[in-house]
Amino acid sequence: MKKPPPLRAIQAFEAFGRCGSVTAAANELGVSVGAVSQQIRKAEEALEARLLERRGRSVALTALGRVYHAAVSLGFEQIREAQDVIERARSADTLTISCLPSLASKWIGPQLLDWQIAHPGATVRLVGAETEPRLDTEEVDLRISYGAKYRDFEHYTELFTDWVVPACSPTLLAKHMIRKPADILDLPLLSIEWARDHRSPPTWAEWAASIGAVYRRTSGEVAFSLSSAAIDAAANGRGFVLAQLSMAADDIASGRLVAPFDKRIRLPEPYFLAWDRAMLEKPFGPELRAWIVSVSKRLGATLAG
Repeated sequence: MKKPPPLRAIQAFEAFGRCGSVTAAANELGVSVGAVSQQIRKAEEALEARLLERRGRSVALTALGRVYHAAVSLGFEQIREAQDVIERARSADTLTISCLPSLASKWIGPQLLDWQIAHPGATVRLVGAETEPRLDTEEVDLRISYGAKYRDFEHYTELFTDWVVPACSPTLLAKHMIRKPADILDLPLLSIEWARDHRSPPTWAEWAASIGAVYRRTSGEVAFSLSSAAIDAAANGRGFVLAQLSMAADDIASGRLVAPFDKRIRLPEPYFLAWDRAMLEKPFGPELRAWIVSVSKRLGATLAG
């Protein structure tokens, strides 16, 4: 059996194939361009095969080079994944929650501060993100998300199902005479349209149908991709919004928003909590998961009542 190329030679070749050029590979490895070229030549000598070929002014992998790169890349990818494991182990005292942005800012974020005060030894990081993380490889311990996305996770539980209700600022309400729920449809309306991979909350057309009214969309309506942004716009007097009660409760309680009629509609799907099993071995991990479930169940009971 022939002796394999030196590890540094394989590393230089793998970096070249992944980065696409000798210069980029040299920058990544922190060596000179000449050093990368020299190491790749050593790999070719040990393998007795051409791995690179010149194409005009550029250099590319040969057919054998592509085959060899595909094979050695697997090993280097495992090494990089092992490094990620070490990084996660180093941050074992930190609990990271990934959450839909609007929930992070309008619901769980403010309450999380109270939990952390009650658990002074815990370090919690809250990340607002639309994309579902991979809990087994990314530095995320828990994920709060919505709807059918629970299928992306191995461990999860349902939290609560939200409701929407028409709400606006007291200033807007003072300027317009609203005698019945259908009068809301004649005022500026703010819509919420989530990304395609999430089933959007109830629309104004659905709300109008629920009260037996006719909805006619106007060209002046504004649509928001974030529920929190739509709620803030309504609080600033820009129009009525079908506000999610989980996110608008504080604004309604403080008077920034007013819901003149309790004509609510239930969201089609519930929110859920997913977690990485390894998180349960971290300090305060089980306590944090139990707390999120507990506050969610209380919220769900309040909304249903």
